[in-house]
Amino acid sequence: MTTRKLRVAIVGSGPAGIYAADALMKSGRDVSIDILERLPAPFGLIRYGVAPDHPRIKGIIKSLHRVLDKPEVRLLGNVDVGRDVSVAELRRLYDAVVFATGATGDRDLNIPGADLEGHHGAGEFVGFYDSHPEFAREWDLSAESVAVVGVGNVGLDVARILAKTADELHVTEIADNVYEGLGANAAREVHVFGRRGPAQAKFTPLELKELDHSPTIEVVIDPEDIDYDAASESARRESKIVDQVCSIIENYAIRDPKGAPHKLHIHFFESPVELLGEDGRVTAIRTERTKLDGNGGVVGTGTFTDWPVGAVYRAVGYRSDAVPEVPFDEAKAVIPNEGGRVDGHVGLYATGWVRRGPVGLIGNTKGDANEAIGNLLADWDEGILQLAAEPSESAVTEFFDVRGIEYTTWDGWHRLDAAERAAGEAEGRERKKFVEWEDMVAHSRDRTGVPAGSFSR
Repeated sequence: MTTRKLRVAIVGSGPAGIYAADALMKSGRDVSIDILERLPAPFGLIRYGVAPDHPRIKGIIKSLHRVLDKPEVRLLGNVDVGRDVSVAELRRLYDAVVFATGATGDRDLNIPGADLEGHHGAGEFVGFYDSHPEFAREWDLSAESVAVVGVGNVGLDVARILAKTADELHVTEIADNVYEGLGANAAREVHVFGRRGPAQAKFTPLELKELDHSPTIEVVIDPEDIDYDAASESARRESKIVDQVCSIIENYAIRDPKGAPHKLHIHFFESPVELLGEDGRVTAIRTERTKLDGNGGVVGTGTFTDWPVGAVYRAVGYRSDAVPEVPFDEAKAVIPNEGGRVDGHVGLYATGWVRRGPVGLIGNTKGDANEAIGNLLADWDEGILQLAAEPSESAVTEFFDVRGIEYTTWDGWHRLDAAERAAGEAEGRERKKFVEWEDMVAHSRDRTGVPAGSFSR
């Protein structure tokens, strides 16, 4: 076993990647860690996947900050692994590489009519309102009635953003183009569909309660949708969270209307089977009524309903993207691995959603990180890792300089952070996000005086 520092590259600066770095440092080993991030700014899902009206969750950034502040960790943003640098090249520079690239793509709905205009992946809309630089700057919000397929927190976020007013959201960090887009939102009815019952919904209690905090949103649930079989009752007894979710849903179903102008309907036991359209555009969603089968699953009843809607958002799960040179299971959309060790590739590891799929809450990724890093350290101790030929920290930045890669750093994030906060403060807000990739790089590298277009991605 070598006596020099263990050099590790972590690809992805979201919670999964940062928790992996934290696990490495807490191991007590002499480590040197570079976190490589494709975007100019860090934090992944926390910055680009959490709804802007949820600052409580964004508070996790404070704990992630503490990890990135450590001297053992270096952030190198604006670096695309697979394009700017290959995995083979990383193996020359690091003893081990950990992939924590997350999941931003949308899983398919796989029903007839899914190709109609007006059908969107929830992640696309999240990318718009969270100002992800690779997603749309404008959004068609002309539909007065909208469907959201999926009863998880992402579906709830999308439904809530569609049901709120732009002015309600202007106090958050949304960019100007998002505020203007939401200002033209015509939605008055939002329908959320789940094929199973309240006990199988994937909401968290706090998310569900927060729907009622908006004075413009009326949550509507049909009392006929409150049904439980033996497996559902068992789930309530065994999980405090499931029981809380069911209780909140029951309270929504029986209470008197509060008279809010925007109706947010949550429908259980309605399984989407087809999107209907005219002239290539969505005009309705057809669902089949289902019923519980006694085991927590459902079967179709043969009763169908057409719901007139002008747009459909599928929130049926995120999907990870493959990394060039790394094995990828297309069906499961994960890097195949055993305990975080990438199948057939000594020295490569995976953690987070790209390892196990987009399930669980942010905190669940800590367990993933601990296991993957534990196996990495065991491989290091046993001397089975292929040692880096150029393990110095300077070798990496020299490599990027030769390639002309304008990488961003942790100091650069502080500059970008200060600029976004200043932009928000001018409007009485905590922050206003920058949308354009070029602007983020400019502020990060202190190049705001350079004419636009002088450098780009």
